[in-house]
Amino acid sequence: MSCQLCTDGYLCGFKKQALQTLNADIANLYGGKVRVRVCGICIHERKILLVNHALYGRDGIFWSPPGGGVQPGETAGQGLVREFREETGLQVEVGELLFINEHISPPLHAVELFFEIKCFSGTVATGYDPELSADRQTIRDVRFMSWKEIEAFQPAQRHRILNISGSLAGIFKLNKYITADRHH
Repeated sequence: MSCQLCTDGYLCGFKKQALQTLNADIANLYGGKVRVRVCGICIHERKILLVNHALYGRDGIFWSPPGGGVQPGETAGQGLVREFREETGLQVEVGELLFINEHISPPLHAVELFFEIKCFSGTVATGYDPELSADRQTIRDVRFMSWKEIEAFQPAQRHRILNISGSLAGIFKLNKYITADRHH
């Protein structure tokens, strides 16, 4: 299936179709409000750690860096450490803020703070989302992926930053503030 994508895949026809099948639990939990999220860029042996969330579309594939919402009273760094532990089983040391991505795809609106992960310990494991019941979990897989593996997925099956960066090194060269109309 060919996809008429904008440079970053933001709300092209394919993505709009996929969003029409947004996971109902996610829409109910996070829709209709602005959410502050923290995400980590964890590179190991020329591969990036990604989480497959069953969020969009019929096939339920959406690969993105680990992360999630910051809780009240929690710093961004504390939230990212917690999210990595929940989603991947890893203990991480958070590095510098790399960039901010503003994601607006109604009903979702998130301001995502992307940090470098300086180091990690533990073994990668498929984690969980504590906001969802055991039978409604959206995390399907967690693994380090090469850029070649990432490119095998459709743009709508990958987080926007993976579509606009063009390479692992490109992730570290992204604009400091990314929106639908400004990402270079």
